[in-house]
Amino acid sequence: MAALTSVSAGSSSHRFYSVPHTSYSCAKECVTYGLAKTVNRRFSLSYHPSTLRIRSAATKPAKSPAEEEWSTKRAFLLEKRVRSVEAKEAFRLQKENNFVILDVRPEAEFKEAHPEGAINVQIYRLIKEWTAWDIARRAAFAFFGIFSGTEENPEFIQLVESKIKKDAKIIVACSSGGTMKPTQNLPEGQQSRSLIAAYLLVLNGYTNVFHLEGGIYNWYKEELPTVSEE
Repeated sequence: MAALTSVSAGSSSHRFYSVPHTSYSCAKECVTYGLAKTVNRRFSLSYHPSTLRIRSAATKPAKSPAEEEWSTKRAFLLEKRVRSVEAKEAFRLQKENNFVILDVRPEAEFKEAHPEGAINVQIYRLIKEWTAWDIARRAAFAFFGIFSGTEENPEFIQLVESKIKKDAKIIVACSSGGTMKPTQNLPEGQQSRSLIAAYLLVLNGYTNVFHLEGGIYNWYKEELPTVSEE
């Protein structure tokens, strides 16, 4: 996996390797997701009046399941018969068949507006700590103009388990949704936070997992019921 190895500001030129990312319809979300994956590398930070440098110091020995290659996750989801549903079908299943909509967007986005009755457990969260490593990661995000850096939520499954039973029928949703459907430009579909979340749920024993095709964006587009907590 390519990783950010050095960043220079001031008179020096910026030098870095490509940041791993997945394709999102939203460019900023794409950069955010890619940078979130760099949390698996430890950074050392040195600062001088004219130069800011972030260097890779060590690599985490093992990837988390969320960081598996998309092709691996997609193959597993297809094998387990995880099905994608459109927004109107998701609404019908929620009302008529007691399906639970699990919204994995950040809490702030969820509070702005979300499907009525949805449950929120964010799969990525804001970086919480202020160790030297975390400061360096914040600086890496800031270099790309993102001042709310995120990291994988290590409590995601634990929080879901506290709110939703293993045999519940779940429709996982995020902003853009992604897709498992192949296209000419995307032969393996397009990864998203909701598809990553679906993968983690099935890995951890959830047996009735569905995915909201087109994400919350399509829910809004279809003018389906939403509520706000602000």
